[in-house]
Amino acid sequence: MPASHHYFEESPNSRSDARTIDVVLPDVTFSMRTDRGVFSYGRLDTGTAILLRQAPPPPTAGTFVDLGCGAGAIALTLAMRAPLATVLAVDVNSRARTLCSENAARLGLTNVTVAHPGDVPDDLAVDLIWSNPPIRVGKSALHAILATWLARLTPDGSAVLVVQRHLGADSLDRWLRSNGHATRRLAARAGYRLLECRPSALSGVDPESDHFP
Repeated sequence: MPASHHYFEESPNSRSDARTIDVVLPDVTFSMRTDRGVFSYGRLDTGTAILLRQAPPPPTAGTFVDLGCGAGAIALTLAMRAPLATVLAVDVNSRARTLCSENAARLGLTNVTVAHPGDVPDDLAVDLIWSNPPIRVGKSALHAILATWLARLTPDGSAVLVVQRHLGADSLDRWLRSNGHATRRLAARAGYRLLECRPSALSGVDPESDHFP
């Protein structure tokens, strides 16, 4: 089994070897612990860095989700940028959840909650989703994950996803539109696409439009 598949297991069997990395952004800087068996071990991966630098500023408050949180780079950044928000960090990987929780505690971020996706209430209403989604789980599994979470968006909510072009960013864009989500490309950089989508069926936005009101 490829090592990357271990990221999507409940209990990765790779030997722990925790390392601290620095996340340096224009507005926030922090250190966080990473570990083997968790996505983006020992570094801030390029896709996540693009999302954190290019995504529109989050609302000042609301319920935000880091979908597939890993060690928590996205969740921690959201919590710092919007201290009045509730940030939910979800991951199937138990080592990732532990890391994210410990990183949030170390930084004194009391607005971060870490959970297994199966423990999240079905009726949760979400204002914002940021994710470097698990593309390598396969298209069917990825679509099922996204369909579940995008259905939780409030009418004014949005999701920002970063995906490598050669791993299907453009086909994901088409899938989002075909499922009624107005989608636009925010950035294209270093082989990645940064996509923003909204629940157009509820908001009245044309799913084929690249412009949101």
